[in-house]
Amino acid sequence: MNEHTGENLRRIMVEQGLSLGRVVERTGLDRRTIGAILDGSNRPHSRTIHRLAVGLDVSPDEFFVNPGQLVYRRFDSQTNPVVREVVEQHPELFDGWGEADFDELHSRFGHGGALTAEGTLAVARRMDHNRAVHQKLALLLETSQA
Repeated sequence: MNEHTGENLRRIMVEQGLSLGRVVERTGLDRRTIGAILDGSNRPHSRTIHRLAVGLDVSPDEFFVNPGQLVYRRFDSQTNPVVREVVEQHPELFDGWGEADFDELHSRFGHGGALTAEGTLAVARRMDHNRAVHQKLALLLETSQA
């Protein structure tokens, strides 16, 4: 499925301080399956990625990130400090957001530089609107009414 799945699983385990046993407990996956993902001998199915994401409380996108791009994530969050302030002031706007959503928001910039508070709010609202449209479209396609 993706050559970075094992690396990303290992990264998430380190970030959350999880052992292999804890990952097994939290995801309900077999120890051999997780071990094979970690050592790169198994490319997991989408349902396995989903179980990992749910059990580890991360977005499924986290398993597809090129580890080289993580440097850009840190850079983007450091160059747009106003985003953190807006999130603290308007937590309701960011309910249900995952790491990939925040990465996208941090990667945005305003005219002449970093986002302003108003620009951050506008981008966040646009992202929420787009997500709602995508969810409705996915539901429509799933029910084959399209």
